[in-house]
Amino acid sequence: MKTILCFVFFVTAQLGLAQSYSFQVTVTGKGKPVLLIPGYSCSGEVWNETVAHLQDRYECHVLTLPGYAGVAPIKQPVLQTVRDEIIRYIRDKKLDKPVLIGHSLGAFMSLWVSCQAPELTGKLICVDGVPFISGMMNPAITADSLRKNPMYNPEVVAQNFVNLPTASYESNVVKSMRTQVGDTVRARQIAHWSATSDRKTLGYTLVEMSTTDLRQAIRDIQSPTLILGSLYMNSKETSERILTEQYKHLGRKTIAVANTRHFIMYDDPAWFYSQLDNFLQTPR
Repeated sequence: MKTILCFVFFVTAQLGLAQSYSFQVTVTGKGKPVLLIPGYSCSGEVWNETVAHLQDRYECHVLTLPGYAGVAPIKQPVLQTVRDEIIRYIRDKKLDKPVLIGHSLGAFMSLWVSCQAPELTGKLICVDGVPFISGMMNPAITADSLRKNPMYNPEVVAQNFVNLPTASYESNVVKSMRTQVGDTVRARQIAHWSATSDRKTLGYTLVEMSTTDLRQAIRDIQSPTLILGSLYMNSKETSERILTEQYKHLGRKTIAVANTRHFIMYDDPAWFYSQLDNFLQTPR
C-alpha cells in the first residue's frame, strides 16, 4: 500500500511540475536556447517565421502568456508572476544563458527577467519595446504618480475592456492594428488573437506594464542587448532620441531603427533577420 501511495505521489508531482507554468510554451529546433516572448495580446505564433529562420541553429522556446490568445488567465499581478515563472523555467530546464527575444510587451518582459536574474540570461533582443512605456513621450513622468491616478486603476481598466461590445471588438482592433502593421491579413490575425484573449487580462497587463518603470533597473543587466525600433511619429530621429533616453542606463547596447510600423518582423523581415543574425553571430 505504501509503495502504491508513493507511486501516486510521484506521478502527481510530475504532472504538477509539467503544468506549473501559467504560460504556454512550444519548443522547436536544436542548438543554443532562445526564448521568444510575444507582445501584448499576441500568440506565440507571431514568431512562426522567426522560428523557421532560427530553428536550424537554435532551440526555440516560444511562449504565449496567460490570458492571451486563448491561454487560461491567472490572477494579478500577471506580469510579475510571468517574470518569476520565466526565471524558474530557465532554471528548471537548465537552459544555458538563453537568448531572450521579445516584441513590445515581450521586450519589456525580457528586460525585467534580465534585471531580476542577470546571471541567467544571454543576449537580449528587444523588438520595439522599452523599459517604461509611459515615459516615452514624457521622460519626467513616474510610475508612482501613475499608480495614484484613478485612470490607472487595474479593476476599472479591466472592466472597461469587459464592457467593450463583443460583436464589433475584432473589427475595431483590425482598424487599430492597421497603424501598427502594414499587411491587412496580419492585422486581422493580431486582432483575432486579441479577441480570443481574456478581457480582464488585457486590462490588468496594460496597467501593470504602464506602471512599471525599469529605466534604472536595467543598470543591472550584464547581457549585450540589441534594441530594434520602428518609426515613432514617422521619424527615425525621434525614434533614436526616445530609445536612447529610455535605455540610457543600459551599458552594452546597440540601437537600430527600421523604416516600419510596430510589427517590425512582419513589415520588413529581411532587415529584421539581418539585424538578428549579425547580432547573434557576433562574439561579445
